[in-house]
Amino acid sequence: MLITVFTFLFTVLMVSGIDRPQTEFPLWEGKAPGQKGVGPKDIPTLKPYWSKIPTGAAMVICPGGGYGGLAGHEGKGYADWLIAKGIDCFVLKYRLGSAGYRHPIMLGDVSRAIRTVRANAAAWKIDSSRIGVMGSSAGGHLASTIVAHFDMGNDKGDKVDRVSSRPDLAILCYPVITLGQFTHQGSKRNLLGSNPSAELVKLLSNELQIKKNSPPCFVWHTWEDRVVPVENSLLFASALRKQGVRVALHVYENGRHGIGLGGRDHGKLHPWTRDLLFWFNERKFLE
Repeated sequence: MLITVFTFLFTVLMVSGIDRPQTEFPLWEGKAPGQKGVGPKDIPTLKPYWSKIPTGAAMVICPGGGYGGLAGHEGKGYADWLIAKGIDCFVLKYRLGSAGYRHPIMLGDVSRAIRTVRANAAAWKIDSSRIGVMGSSAGGHLASTIVAHFDMGNDKGDKVDRVSSRPDLAILCYPVITLGQFTHQGSKRNLLGSNPSAELVKLLSNELQIKKNSPPCFVWHTWEDRVVPVENSLLFASALRKQGVRVALHVYENGRHGIGLGGRDHGKLHPWTRDLLFWFNERKFLE
């Protein structure tokens, strides 16, 4: 009888994910690569949000903010909505240009975030082949950067570094993509500094860097976005198409930059949320 009780309790603990982190945690033990100080702005972290109806899917979320800040409604706001759909979420606090960081620090942070989730997938009851990345505005640029610049792991670091940083899909919300004609100048300056080389600008203009094995993407924008022109999403979708990478592109007529989940009417979700769920179902991401 006692053995049966212990077996039951062990099963409950494992199913409930009691071994999962419940609070924000740093991406590296000790100092992160390139870390300048010891304050919160210097330590990249993940904050987990666990679904009560998990499907095994997970999402690493990169909030926007021009590489100068992090918008809460594009982090926790998205996570709260997604966990209700069965997706475990991890909001990434990546290092910023406003704190003196420049590329490749941000790419290193999102790479490590995806690797961390994948390396712990079994322990955290996550399907290692259903780990997505999501980003808005400059966070969308960061998400598009890992779409274009992922690697399959290396043996020079710890066990986390040995797994792939390739997301299985990506969701880009009114993203900065190009650092050329249609870029958002503030994001470009915070990411690369005031006088980046032409080679660096080309490298981080992600419409020019897509691989044939880049992951499928859901990309949306609004026609009237006056901060990050819709051409960013159009260029990216065209680049994905040319490389044979699956893409769902949605351009909505109305909506200001940074609208997140909301539409013009308070309390209503923007139609992109409905279209994203349809795309998830098409891709069997929630099964």
